Amino acid sequence: MDAMPAPLRYPWDTPPGKGMATEVAQGVFWMRLPLPMKLDHVNVYALDDGDGWTVVDTGFASPETREIWETLLDGPLAGKPVKRVIVTHHHPDHIGLAGWFQSEHGARLTTTRTAWLFARMLLLDDQDRPADETLSFWRQAGMDADILATRASERPFNYADCVAPMPLGFDRIAEGSTLRAGGRDWIVRIGNGHAPEHATLWSMDDNLVLGGDQLLPSISPNLGVYATEPEADPVADWLEACERLAGYARDDQLVLPGHKLPFTGLPTRMRQLIENHHGALGRLRAHLDQPQTAAECFDVLFKRRIGAAEYGLALVEAIAHVNHLYQAGDVSRELRDDGAYIWQMKKA
Repeated sequence: MDAMPAPLRYPWDTPPGKGMATEVAQGVFWMRLPLPMKLDHVNVYALDDGDGWTVVDTGFASPETREIWETLLDGPLAGKPVKRVIVTHHHPDHIGLAGWFQSEHGARLTTTRTAWLFARMLLLDDQDRPADETLSFWRQAGMDADILATRASERPFNYADCVAPMPLGFDRIAEGSTLRAGGRDWIVRIGNGHAPEHATLWSMDDNLVLGGDQLLPSISPNLGVYATEPEADPVADWLEACERLAGYARDDQLVLPGHKLPFTGLPTRMRQLIENHHGALGRLRAHLDQPQTAAECFDVLFKRRIGAAEYGLALVEAIAHVNHLYQAGDVSRELRDDGAYIWQMKKA
C-alpha cells in the first residue's frame, strides 16, 4: 500500500525584507519584490555561479524595482555581475526587467521561445483605448455594463507600462533542456495553462525545484482567456501539465515558487491544484443547468465576492472554464441580443 503524500510545509514563515536575501540552499538566494496589486509581491532568485549570478525572474520594470535591484546587487549579492537571467514565463512581474538586465548589465536572457515571442509582441501593442475586438469580447462575456462603459473610455493597461524594452536575442530552453546554474544541473519541465510554455527547473543534483507560477502554494494561478485567442482552453492545458508534472514530484523537494512561501510536499500540492479545477468545473456544470453568462458564474467558481480589483482576472478565468466545457461538448452557447453569450448544459 502506497504511503500517503506528506502535507505542505513551509521552512520559512517570513519572507526576506526589502533589499534583503535569504539563502534557501547553498548558493541559492530568495528575494522578494513589490507589486502594485492585490497579490503584492513576486519572488525572484539568484543562483551563485562563482564569478557572477544567474537571476530567475525579475519583477516589474519600475523605478522602485530597479532601485531595489541595485541595493541587492551592491549588498546581499556581493557586487558580482548578473551574467544571465532565466525567465519562467512572459507575464510582466516575471519578465519586466529582463531587458534592463540585458541592456544595462550585459546579461544573457534564457527563456522559452513562446515566452520571448509573446513578450516581444506585446511590447509593440500600445493602445490608447481598448480595441474593438476587446470590447466585443467583454460584451460576449457578459461584463457588467458600468464596468464596460468605464473601461471603454479609459487607457488600458499596456504591457510596455511595466516591461522594459527587450534587445534582440535570447537562449532558448524547451522541455528536457538542461542547464547549469548555482553549482547544479537543472532539467527544464514545461507547464501550460497559466502561461504558454512556462518553464520550471528541477535540480538533478539535490531537491530544489524552481516553480515560477506553475507550482504555487496556497493560491491557484489565474487561467485566463483573452480577446487575442477567445476560443482558448487553458483549463485543459493546465490539467494536462499538472498531471504530467506530478510524475516528477517528491515529498522532499523544496519548491521555490513565484509567489508566497517556499514549500515542501509537492505531490500533495499537485493533487490540490488538479482537484481545485475539477471541483470548480463540477460546480459550474450544476450552475449551468440554467443559462448564464460567464460573468454570472463568479459565485460558483470562486466561492467569494469578487470586487473591482479582481473583476478582470475573474472574468477571464470564468471564460476559461465555460470554454473548457464547451470544447468538451458539455455545454451549448447562444449569442443574446445584447451581444453576450449565454451558456447552458446540454440536455441528456
